[in-house]
Amino acid sequence: MNLHGFTARDGELEVGGVGIRRLAARAGGTPFYAYDRARLRARVAGLRAALPAAVRIHYAVKANPLPALVQHMAGLVDGLDVASAGELAIALDAGMPAARIGFAGPGKRAEELRQAAAAGALVNLESEREVALLAGIARATGWRPPVALRVNPDFQLKGAGMSMGGGPRPFGVDAEQAPAVLAAIGAAGLDFRGFHLFAGSQNLRPAAIVEAQRAALALARRLAAHAPAPVRHLNLGGGFGISYFPGDTELDLAPIAAGLAELVADAATSLPGAELVLELGRWLVGGAGVYVCQVLDRKVSRGRTFLVCDGGLHHHLAASGNFGQAVRRNYPVAIATAAGAAPAGPVSVVGPLCTPLDLLADQVDLPAAGPGDLVAVFQSGAYGASASPQGFLGHPPARELLV
Repeated sequence: MNLHGFTARDGELEVGGVGIRRLAARAGGTPFYAYDRARLRARVAGLRAALPAAVRIHYAVKANPLPALVQHMAGLVDGLDVASAGELAIALDAGMPAARIGFAGPGKRAEELRQAAAAGALVNLESEREVALLAGIARATGWRPPVALRVNPDFQLKGAGMSMGGGPRPFGVDAEQAPAVLAAIGAAGLDFRGFHLFAGSQNLRPAAIVEAQRAALALARRLAAHAPAPVRHLNLGGGFGISYFPGDTELDLAPIAAGLAELVADAATSLPGAELVLELGRWLVGGAGVYVCQVLDRKVSRGRTFLVCDGGLHHHLAASGNFGQAVRRNYPVAIATAAGAAPAGPVSVVGPLCTPLDLLADQVDLPAAGPGDLVAVFQSGAYGASASPQGFLGHPPARELLV
């Protein structure tokens, strides 16, 4: 049985070497998320082994902001990227030096900019408004916050699950407007460090990622001629996808590593002194997490079998198909208390909410299961609990464990 890299013992799924029923007891009950420390370590180590040593790896906290997990990741990666003052606090509490924290987001509040400046984090400026606000903060305090310009590129990451660059976007400054904003940054006396270019996410096509990274470096070279200081930091974004659905293949890192080796050599002469950064979230943590809920009831309605569980879309919106899927497809699921058992026929796994949207798995062939059995949803380490409407209909929130 495919357990997506996790092990089983005596027919029971394990996470971090601990049986799923014992983890449920440790969590205080179901539903819960469990994240495997060893898998997180192995993921980062495998990436470092594949990529050129000069490329810096940052973890995008938005993928999973559980403080314990962020602290664990802070000891493995070169930096953290945040998208709110709340995430900034988590990153600082995790022990990451402020100089290695980047703060992005198209709608930063004045208070957030002040917090980031006070901490000394790198602020990715995304509009002329933000330049003016941060310049005012610098004048009032005497601080000289480090900044980068987030650019909405004039290209897209082809095949991205979610496009965040190219065309009209709320993110960053359009590439054609960037020279004017760079001049404003220089006039304001802010400590310019470089550029942030994030074209898209969840891509399983290495050639598309390599093409976007080449285009990002070329754009940074062009804009560097207008910059108020040498480029020392270039965030190339991420885009690395993971395999969720049947037919998906694991992303091949070899072509990406080869492309990055060429970019490192190019940047050494065209942008001397610039540090190249990959900002990854889902790819680093997605496969290390499992969402677990308990079957409350087994019902047959007009020939169709439903496993009604105590968890659903309010905890795991993405698995329900209501977070980023144009056409709903099933995340990989298993009966965690019958790992390795033969399939017994198609069932639909649903949650306790009074809405037909509360569907975790639709007509999947699973082993026989009933009340008391545990269902596991794999590939759940990213955009799970924090990306879900946990207050919906007043059910208890999901617990989270780092194992």
